[in-house]
Amino acid sequence: MQRVTDAVNSVQGCLSKMVATLPASQDASVVYHLRAGEQQVPLNARIGTPISLEWSGAIACTHCGRATRKSFAQGYCYPCFKRLAQCDTCIMKPETCHFFQGTCREPEWGEKHCFQPHIVYLANSSGLKVGITRKTQMPTRWLDQGAIQALPILEVNTRQQSGLVEMLFKEQVSDRTNWRAMLKGEVEALDLVSERDRLLALLEGGLNQLRELHGSDAIRPLDEKPRSFQYPVEVFPRKVVSHNFDKQARVDGVLQGIKGQYLILDTGVINLRKFTGYEVTLT
Repeated sequence: MQRVTDAVNSVQGCLSKMVATLPASQDASVVYHLRAGEQQVPLNARIGTPISLEWSGAIACTHCGRATRKSFAQGYCYPCFKRLAQCDTCIMKPETCHFFQGTCREPEWGEKHCFQPHIVYLANSSGLKVGITRKTQMPTRWLDQGAIQALPILEVNTRQQSGLVEMLFKEQVSDRTNWRAMLKGEVEALDLVSERDRLLALLEGGLNQLRELHGSDAIRPLDEKPRSFQYPVEVFPRKVVSHNFDKQARVDGVLQGIKGQYLILDTGVINLRKFTGYEVTLT
């Protein structure tokens, strides 16, 4: 499969999730680049103009590169989906980590990615939520979720510990984003510091129990300031309608904004991360 092809006024290649970076000034919008194969296309300047995305019908595994009829776990062929540690269920539910049982699919990968500092945070994407991420993934994680605010509250030593802490917080607050509400832009700002203090007080007993199991220094409180993010959106949709390459190979419309991993068009929205590995032509 030809993964990258140059054409007049167009870019062709297999999609990866968009690159989202912080702007140079705090009052500016998040900067987005679409990735097609080896190419990165600046998108912010294209807001307000027509764009077209057409899927060729081909999908390539983002790990091994082989052609696949269906994408699993946002970009993998089925053999890689079943073999790779990064596709195991413990990635979505880190509290179920089975590394110490000797059953990790890729122990070396696990040591590199799971046994490093993780952050437990509060964010506001469609309302208050709790989440976890590797320390090195801030602020990327929040930008990918379309969060307008975020606040790191705890640091832990391993991914499993972050999952155990998150389970405590999920008794009080959601870990989900309502993506439709996020895209409509009707999210009110929250006092994340007050929410942090309220939740830490409520969950003090459970957190202390985890410290007894994993060590007194395993779960460390953070004294961070909340962060705020703005997104390049000219028009928020009143009604959220989704485009899907599996149902319609060509998506056209005027690009009205970008938030999270979504393009907001006047004809509907599309989650580009969902179609990782799909070979498309952008014009």
